[in-house]
Amino acid sequence: MKASLLLTALFLFFAGCQKSEIKTPSYNEGELTIVTDESFKSVTEALAEGYMISYPETKLKVVTQKEDLAFLDLLNGKAKIIVMSRDLSEKEKEAFKNKIDLELLPARFAVDAVVFIVPKSSKIEKLSMDQINQGLESDEKPFIFDGTNSSNLNFIAQKLGKSPSDLKFNIISGNENVAKQLSRHPDKIGVISLNTISRPYGKDATSLRSMIRILPVEDKGQLYEPNIENLREMKYPFSRVLYFLTSEANFNLANGFIRYSCTQLGQMIVQKEGLQKYNLYQREVQMR
Repeated sequence: MKASLLLTALFLFFAGCQKSEIKTPSYNEGELTIVTDESFKSVTEALAEGYMISYPETKLKVVTQKEDLAFLDLLNGKAKIIVMSRDLSEKEKEAFKNKIDLELLPARFAVDAVVFIVPKSSKIEKLSMDQINQGLESDEKPFIFDGTNSSNLNFIAQKLGKSPSDLKFNIISGNENVAKQLSRHPDKIGVISLNTISRPYGKDATSLRSMIRILPVEDKGQLYEPNIENLREMKYPFSRVLYFLTSEANFNLANGFIRYSCTQLGQMIVQKEGLQKYNLYQREVQMR
């Protein structure tokens, strides 16, 4: 009788332990929100969709937020993973170190670009670096950006060694809206991300490309277009590297998604988006 009671007690004890077992973090199941500037939404969504196909028990959601505000969300614990394009300032690096308490390891995954566009009917054929500099100081405000705190404005300002608050420009909210509404402002030049219009066979991207022309940029006597070759060599003056930042310390969904995006499969998705993949994989062919 005593032996029977002892066995029953042991069974209940181990059963209770199994029920209260804490599930360890995992890269192949669960939910994750990825925060990105609207300029990189297309490639981020494509990577998220690819990840969910590879790991069906995951649910990834992509939300858009201005680049500066997304970084603040990461610091304040409101976001676990974000997409960035510009270099962090020394002050921002220090804030990351103090608040996140992790080594700053940007996970680079694609080369995008900031491009200058005009309506198809525009007589403008090209832009020089001097014209861009002068235009952003002019009261005529020839350039139209997608908003303040946006990645496009931040990157242009950083490239020119200026503060965004020092630049003069007009605003139409959203990259797609800049392209769609530019025909109403034939004397203006839109500034958007290449990723907005880069997906080769995307319906929306194809429609937007039919409305505009991308201007080549002249730098030191050379004319550069934002094509794949010039992105690969970073010759186009406003080429930019997209990268992930995360506050996740363990190998859970955020770091799993980052690893996926930087491996060959993720890089193939980047390429299908019409962007330059950051990690180049050699194709090996065995001859028999």
